[in-house]
This record gives sequence, structure tokens and C-alpha cells, in this order.
Amino acid sequence: MATVSLDLERVDDGFVLRDRIYESLKKAILSVDIYGDDFRLDERRLAEDLGVSRTPIREALGRLEHEGLVRTIPRRGAFVARKCKKEIFEMIMVWAALESLAARLITERASDQEIAGLRKMFATFGDAKVQARIDEYSDTNIRFHQALIQISHCELLNKMTENLFLHLRWIRTRTISEKDRASQSIIDHMNIIEALETRDADLAERLSREHTLNLAAHVAENVHWLD
Repeated sequence: MATVSLDLERVDDGFVLRDRIYESLKKAILSVDIYGDDFRLDERRLAEDLGVSRTPIREALGRLEHEGLVRTIPRRGAFVARKCKKEIFEMIMVWAALESLAARLITERASDQEIAGLRKMFATFGDAKVQARIDEYSDTNIRFHQALIQISHCELLNKMTENLFLHLRWIRTRTISEKDRASQSIIDHMNIIEALETRDADLAERLSREHTLNLAAHVAENVHWLD
């Protein structure tokens, strides 16, 4: 099986730190579509690309495997991890619970300026423009869901969702253009933002949960490439 190249940022020889190697690999993995190619992670090639020895590469791959981003297959090597449909579905269900909690916390803890920042994300999008700018909207969609967790101002919630978010961003990116989901996504987001602006905790929590559960339903019914 051919090894697919990752777009790695070379680590300076004078600053070979385990964390920097780990971050470089992690950033490269997050930038690829893991369902488009089978990404085998060759230690020797990664070490050459980064300009380091293979020992810190192994350590970084071990950390990434612990986070669920890498999987090791005996006698075949390390690969960027893919999730099956059942695993993705369960992740979305858990995310629905955690993000809805974040929405409730936002009504209690976030500043007016932070909530206004959510609305500004969508200022240039209208229903008629979304499909024509689907890649740009997809990026905005990801930033919106990331921001909901961040401005909840709950450190534990941020830690609990960090690795989960890494997997869900791939699925959101792959599915946002399907079944006109982008247009409905904007409507859902604006309704959530309005509930946050009025500090309606019950409504914000419910709308956020329903929005993510809609993604779960879409995956269950339409995402057959995960089977």
C-alpha cells in the first residue's frame, strides 16, 4: 500500500521538542480528508520530513493513538484512524449533550460581545449565497461549533470535547453540502444565536441539542460511506 504524504511543517533542528513534533503531526492530520485516502504514517519518512530522529516520532504517534487520531495495525504500521458509522453516530449523540450544556452555560457566563461575535460569523451569508460559497461556509460552521464550547467558559467542558471535536469536524465538513443541509444550518444557527442573545437558557439548550441530533439523523439515513 502506498504511503500518502502529509503536509508537514518542518521542525527546526535547534528546537526539537516533543510537543512541537506532536503538534506538527496533529496539525497535518487534521488538515486531510481521512475518508478520501488511506493515510499510512511511515516513521522513517515522517522523521525525514520533520528533520528529526524516529524516537520522538514514535512518541508523538503514541500520543495521537491515545487520542484516537492514529491506529496501529500489527505488521502493517500506523494509519490515520477512521471511525465506523456506529462510532461516529455515538460521538454525535455525546456532542449533542455536551454542546447543549455549553449553550446553557453561555446564557449565564458569556459576555454580550462574545455572543455578538457568533452573529458576526454569518454576516456575509444569506440563503442564496451558501451553496455558491459552500467551502467558506463549511469553515464558518466548524468555527461556530468550536466557539460555542469556548465561550461557555467551562474548562472541563473544553477538555472533554477537544478530541471529540477533532473527529466531528471531518463529518460536518463532509456532510454540510448534502441534502441542502447548509441552508438549514444557517437557520438553525441564527435561532440558537437569538436564544443566546435573549439569555433563554432552556430554548438555547434545546435548539442546540436538536441541531446536532439532526446531524445524527442525517448520518444514520444517508452517510453510507461509513458503513
